[in-house]
Amino acid sequence: MKEASRIQAVIDVLDEVMKDLLPADVLLEKYFKLRRYIGAKDRRFISDTVWGIIRKRVKLSKALGKNALPRLLTALYLQNQDLELLFNGEEYAPVILSEDEKKALAMAKTFEAYDEADLYECPKWLFAKFSDKRALEALNETAPVDVRANFISREQAKDRLKKEGLFFAPTPFSPLGLRSTERVNLKNAMTFQDGDIEVMDEASQVISLLCNAKAHHKIMDYCAGAGGKALALGALMHNDGVVFAHDINQERLSRIKKRAERLGVLNIKLKAQVEDCDYDRFILDAPCSGSGTWRRAPDAKFRLSAQKLEEIVKTQQELLEFGATHTKPGG
Repeated sequence: MKEASRIQAVIDVLDEVMKDLLPADVLLEKYFKLRRYIGAKDRRFISDTVWGIIRKRVKLSKALGKNALPRLLTALYLQNQDLELLFNGEEYAPVILSEDEKKALAMAKTFEAYDEADLYECPKWLFAKFSDKRALEALNETAPVDVRANFISREQAKDRLKKEGLFFAPTPFSPLGLRSTERVNLKNAMTFQDGDIEVMDEASQVISLLCNAKAHHKIMDYCAGAGGKALALGALMHNDGVVFAHDINQERLSRIKKRAERLGVLNIKLKAQVEDCDYDRFILDAPCSGSGTWRRAPDAKFRLSAQKLEEIVKTQQELLEFGATHTKPGG
């Protein structure tokens, strides 16, 4: 693709992202799926630019004011490049910037009237809920790539990855975890394909370890999603006992089967209805604000509202009560 065509692709994706209806990663995947002719390098450029704009969306929008549309957000983000070359009006390229657009960009470049919430890239109503601004600073950083060693030691996993040219360091808290701060594609790595590692945030690894699961335990992972914690627990139990996985989203839940097969985890069972009240461990990763995912999905903060947050809190309370009544005494 020509450079200008890439920029038009960025604008097209942002048009959908700014509607705040679907996650940006879903929209990017859909965009590329319909355009299989776009090569890997072009996909990476488009994705990186879209995510870069999203990460600076609050400040870019504030600077542009009423002109904060995808086209000008992109132009402002790329202000240090030759915009006349990128917005050249050729086929598949953005149309030439109008005089009014150039004036709006010139004003935005010198804008400095940001308030504290803008500087933290946080919607104002959410900003007030963060008492410790260090959390916001951390959430604005790009997330590392964490993996969990599966049925082997993390040193063995680290060595295997190194032989494939992939360099990871031990995570600070999880004894199973390895971390890379570089962008890596693990799907083609034999260490991944053979089931020796699984992509899993360190926090989720720690949660699995804190469950102190025993080989004979009967465990429920209630809001299992795609089953990351259920699979980790199954491995920690050495395929003994049983881990039930339940989620309202059956499509996500169905992904567990293929993952379990690759990882060699044999004690996972999917459960549509939860009626038993004798679980040794009842794991509840309840629906939440999603703030913990902002490093990886910064667009999520714009799909959250005060009303949604109230509804989430109510749902969490209901789920906690449900979990408590389905866990056996001492569990």
